[in-house]
Amino acid sequence: MRKSILLMLAAFAVMQLVAQTSAENKNQRYYDINKNIDIFNSVLRELDLFYVDSIEVNNLVQGTINNMLTRLDPYTEYYAEENMGDLQFITTGEYAGIGAIISYNNGRVIINEPYEGLPADKAGLKAGDAILDIDGEDMRKASVKQVSDKLKGTPGTKLKLTIQRPGEKKQQTLTIEREKIEMDPITYAGMVSKETGYFHYGSFTANSAERVKETVSELKQKGATSLIIDLRGNGGGILDEAVNVVNLFVPKGEEIVYTKGKVKQWDRSYHTQNQPLDEIIPIVVLIDTGSASASEIVAGGLQDLDRAVIVGNRSFGKGLVQTPRDLPYGGNIKITTSKYYIPSGRCIQALDYSHRNPDGSVARVPDSLTSVFKTRNGREVRDGGGITPDITVPQKNGGTITYYLMAENIIFDFVTEWMQSDRKIDSPEKFHLSDADYDAFREFVKTKDFKYDQLSERSLEQLKNMMEFEGYMDVASAEFKALEEKLHPDLDRDLELFNEDIRKMIESEIVQRRYYKKGVLIHQLSDDKVFDKALEVLSNPDLYRILLQPKPANIPPAKEIKEKLKNQYS
Repeated sequence: MRKSILLMLAAFAVMQLVAQTSAENKNQRYYDINKNIDIFNSVLRELDLFYVDSIEVNNLVQGTINNMLTRLDPYTEYYAEENMGDLQFITTGEYAGIGAIISYNNGRVIINEPYEGLPADKAGLKAGDAILDIDGEDMRKASVKQVSDKLKGTPGTKLKLTIQRPGEKKQQTLTIEREKIEMDPITYAGMVSKETGYFHYGSFTANSAERVKETVSELKQKGATSLIIDLRGNGGGILDEAVNVVNLFVPKGEEIVYTKGKVKQWDRSYHTQNQPLDEIIPIVVLIDTGSASASEIVAGGLQDLDRAVIVGNRSFGKGLVQTPRDLPYGGNIKITTSKYYIPSGRCIQALDYSHRNPDGSVARVPDSLTSVFKTRNGREVRDGGGITPDITVPQKNGGTITYYLMAENIIFDFVTEWMQSDRKIDSPEKFHLSDADYDAFREFVKTKDFKYDQLSERSLEQLKNMMEFEGYMDVASAEFKALEEKLHPDLDRDLELFNEDIRKMIESEIVQRRYYKKGVLIHQLSDDKVFDKALEVLSNPDLYRILLQPKPANIPPAKEIKEKLKNQYS
């Protein structure tokens, strides 16, 4: 009895000590927060009073906040009151304006891409048009954001836009009526064979799952008995929409994703709420490194439930959930509050932002540290590195020159000139750039002050410095010089070496001018190994079925079997 009382007293003492320690830690944390807020306020006040030049308080504070948040992860973001429209567009896909992408080129803000059927397109604006004036206000020296803010406004209001079209001397003034712009999450949908329907799903905005449902129903009415869902380049969006999309193909009551974070009361489990549209139709989902977040919930959920075959390349690996929180004065902060886990129990987050390297960089979770999970049928899948496809189709790495040709608007400007000839082009799937046009592009590049850098050249410079420091340059100078000559940028050589990649980029830009994003997608599908593999899988029911089953255990590799047979019959 006495022993029991002593044990109870000891346990009580330990609990008191833990509680006291916890309270002390919490008080210290509150003290540290308040101390740093006071320091920040004092620094800002001293700068405002005594700094040699006047300071832009709003810009300084917002820049400080943004720098602070970048130390956490790329998804925790602050939106000041004047930028709340950006947050609304990200989450809803809606804004009020003219419906065009604008960018900076040759010292002016230009129309980069008018969206099909929206005010800019209906008014006749074209890619390359330079914006000179909006409602009487000179925009020749304005930034992209300043022009964007002037183009946006209340639906139904009108604006007068003065533009300068390339190849024309006379300016044009157009009257455009702003509309509520709702971006269709379905880029393109259609039958790609007698039995297979295809659609590209661009973003998980509000009510986008309903558009997917409509699209699938329409494809089935056209005779689709199998589906290809293309999530390549889809960076995600609203988590509930991802659950609703999976719900179209799996039974009611299935857990698709659950979240866990610091605030336990916010942990949630998301189950399918409705009867599915089709539980049995064969599905192939296409993913790539641009498929992230909600895209990975859909692809991973269908993979974990053995409901679809995944084809393409490993996805981005974003297993983090953001929650918007209101701030004073109309602002908002989108905070990473939890991680999400898909049906097998795995989290696909690929980067650990909480443990950075000394230089501030973040490393991908190494494969050796990932864990194995099982799908419903018992197939092995792993966490910590995005969604790995059931069939991986290797991607070819393009040359650095292709990136710079796009970034420096060389391809954009060439196509703008090319379009001035008003040449007709074939349907998107049949269009190919002629050799004569590619030769013209070569000459066009040479007329520009085009310089491009290569990572390999910069790395080579670092290697040279290291070799000289360690004394190896004398014994390996000939080999280094040969390597240097191979890796030095050579415009003629690289325009030929990466001919195929550059042609495709030019073709896509031309097709977009005539047939918009839908046309680009149709054009790219005509030479798409990932898409071709999806068609191959769906045309072979036995292969489709085998891919969704676990690999038999204890079967030796094919090489070992061949060796045994060779020895047996030799």
